Amino acid sequence: MRPFLFLITLFTFALVKAEAVPSGKEVTKRQAESGDSNERLPPFIELLRGRDGRDGRDGEPGPKGSPGATAEKGDTGPQGPPGPSSGGVTYIRWGRTTCPNTPGTELVYKGWAAGSYFSHTGGGSNYQCVTEEPQNLAFGPGTAEHSYMYGVEYKIWGNTPRERHHLQDDDVPCAVCYVSIRVAHLMIPGRYTCPPNWTREYYGYLMAERYNHHRSTFECVDASPEAVVGGHAWCWWSCVLPCGASMWQSTCPPYEQEKEMTCAVCTR
Repeated sequence: MRPFLFLITLFTFALVKAEAVPSGKEVTKRQAESGDSNERLPPFIELLRGRDGRDGRDGEPGPKGSPGATAEKGDTGPQGPPGPSSGGVTYIRWGRTTCPNTPGTELVYKGWAAGSYFSHTGGGSNYQCVTEEPQNLAFGPGTAEHSYMYGVEYKIWGNTPRERHHLQDDDVPCAVCYVSIRVAHLMIPGRYTCPPNWTREYYGYLMAERYNHHRSTFECVDASPEAVVGGHAWCWWSCVLPCGASMWQSTCPPYEQEKEMTCAVCTR
């Protein structure tokens, strides 16, 4: 009977001591905090204590925290390279050797106005701005048939503004201009200003071949025209004359009979 009571007493003492002794995890934590890796449980406790239980389940996620402070805006990065250019328009400035001083405008080339002989029934009817620096390919002599081009002369007299009378019989220069920031252009006969949201490249007077010569195109010649140096001669080969309004009575107003018609070259 006494050995049995002794065992019960020893077992009860072991349980009380087990409750007072920290678990393996607590010992491990304490070892990490103190740096002492030799701390161990009493041998009789290690024999009586069971294995550690499984880890518990994760708890519910906590509430979302408030947003943090907004950071300051960073420095602007360097500008990227320009993209490929597109669009652009070209036009001919008749009567001048330079292009207008407008943004995005550059001179492609300058030259002289040329056209067909005024009495020839063939050839071209439109004026051309021929370059001052021609290039020729191989050709054979003795060509039997031709289509001729002649220099174009001013024919300005009478009631035209006196500041242009000195150009009588002078050859007409021209300039081909390119505008990189526009996509459309037009010539407006009868006006020297452009519509809203359009840019005026230049303005002047509407001119064409003489009424009893063979037909040509109507062109807008600059209001401050120049002349080809050394091109003064009385030839009547191909000409440009001011265009005067001449319409049926029912359609003439607001145009004034035989008054020179203005024009404007506009881009957008």
